[in-house]
Amino acid sequence: MLTDLKENFNNIFEEALIAEINEVGTFKEVKEGEKLIEIGDYVRSMPLLISGAIKILREDDNGDELLLYFLERGDTCAMTLTCCLGQTKSEIRAIAELDTTLIMIPIQKMEEWTGKYKSWRNFVFQSYHERLTEMLETIDSIAFLKMDERLVKYLQNKKKVTNDPLINSTHQEIAYELHTSRVVVSRLLKKLESMGKIELYRNSIKIVSL
Repeated sequence: MLTDLKENFNNIFEEALIAEINEVGTFKEVKEGEKLIEIGDYVRSMPLLISGAIKILREDDNGDELLLYFLERGDTCAMTLTCCLGQTKSEIRAIAELDTTLIMIPIQKMEEWTGKYKSWRNFVFQSYHERLTEMLETIDSIAFLKMDERLVKYLQNKKKVTNDPLINSTHQEIAYELHTSRVVVSRLLKKLESMGKIELYRNSIKIVSL
């Protein structure tokens, strides 16, 4: 675990902080599609991503989901930080987009390290800033972009996060994450295919030029 920490956070955290994380952190592996945090859970630890990607989702009163943002290598989740510090129930769902490895930090260490290590404090504030920016982008996308533009942006983000032009998602899964209907998504995907932008396969989409 110490090797993973140094590879991912050596330029961010002091050596003493890395040693403490190695001492109290718990190494965890989650498979693609596995749920890491559920809405209503009490969050007892904070994740530091070593590899892979996690998608953060919000749910409305009808049970429909909306994709807020992705977490990638070196990231943590601001929503998790808020729940940890406030000891409140989670308002988000976290699901592994890829096979993912993490180091889980006990919540009791978060406040201690905020006062003890400047690098930790900066990391937490920067994480809040980045996640807030991403959520604002999501809000802007819903408010100002047409559904075809939102779909293109979604596909581009998926390709960036997975580093793979082949997106293994069904039309229904995409509809859930964009908070729309499968019929709308299917129609727009077929339009993109007719334009030569993508290729459609059973339960997957290959990006050609977006």
